[in-house]
Amino acid sequence: MKKIIVTVTNDLSTDQRVAKVCNTLISNNFEVLLLGRKLKNSKNLKRNYQTKRFRLLFNAGFLFFAEYNFRLFFYLLFTKKDILLSNDLDTLLPNYLVGKIQNKKIVFDSHELFPEIPELVNRPKVKKTWLALEKWMLPRLRNNYTVCNSIAGFYKKKYNCSFETIMNLPTEKKVELGEFPFKINGKKIILYQGAINVGRGLEKIIETMNFLENHLLVIIGEGDIYKLLKDKVSSENLNNKVVFLGKITPSELHKLTPLAHLGISLEEDLGLNYRFALPNKIFDYIQAEVPILVSNLPEMSTIIKNYNVGEIVKNRDAKKLANQIEQILKKDFSKELKLAKAELIWEKQEQKLLAIFNHLK
Repeated sequence: MKKIIVTVTNDLSTDQRVAKVCNTLISNNFEVLLLGRKLKNSKNLKRNYQTKRFRLLFNAGFLFFAEYNFRLFFYLLFTKKDILLSNDLDTLLPNYLVGKIQNKKIVFDSHELFPEIPELVNRPKVKKTWLALEKWMLPRLRNNYTVCNSIAGFYKKKYNCSFETIMNLPTEKKVELGEFPFKINGKKIILYQGAINVGRGLEKIIETMNFLENHLLVIIGEGDIYKLLKDKVSSENLNNKVVFLGKITPSELHKLTPLAHLGISLEEDLGLNYRFALPNKIFDYIQAEVPILVSNLPEMSTIIKNYNVGEIVKNRDAKKLANQIEQILKKDFSKELKLAKAELIWEKQEQKLLAIFNHLK
């Protein structure tokens, strides 16, 4: 049985993609050890594979990356393994060095274009360092996969290195209905679930609520602009049209999502990472059989064009967007949603993933 050491920089508890990969591997006769870090608010883990979390002195900035990569290098160097699976550029350096020193197979999963993340947009020196590391290592890797075709194409063009596409799809689920903690009173529910951060189009959908009657916007999640959005809702007198539920557990969310009449994903084009975005919530809406309205960005619009499970935003003007929402809610996407739901699941990605690990180069 081959042993795979899987590495991430998070605390393991919320990374659903990595959990799905590990479960697939452990179910197909691989031994798995997942490495991450321990934070003050980290929850206990119950997994059917081994996990280890490092307690660090530093948990942000350069010192965090330096300390984590230093400790990860020596742990990997002196731990038995056959395969190294690195998730994202911030764990790749120690995996790459140990792999070369000990002649071990390296697999790289790029969840995003790491040097293009929002945190690096206004930090050119730091971004330059990550780009230099990427330029040095990526062309030398042979077993790569990523979350969408756009990122795979980007790396092929930039470094002439091949990436398979393993979409970050949910596992197959049955629709379960819960109950919102407020009265709906016959209103149409527009749902946003996910991170409450800049660039998610949330300011725009709040403005749009000024032009929608008998509709209710429900926002589920937490993030950097949570308070700003709540203040915006109050200042525009929209408290009777917008409800914030904060962060809830995945099991609770699974029961609330199907109650929506429309799911939204209105990300803005704030750079390559946003342009190539394919948010998990799109597939969660589909699994809940809820039609979706998405931004006119390559990966999201492709889902709409291929599966006809909703519409692409035609105009981001609030009044015109409200009119489009009203028209969408008059349409029936139920047949298309059921077909897409059966197709867009993790179980359909597993064979592609296993083909990579069973035929390492």
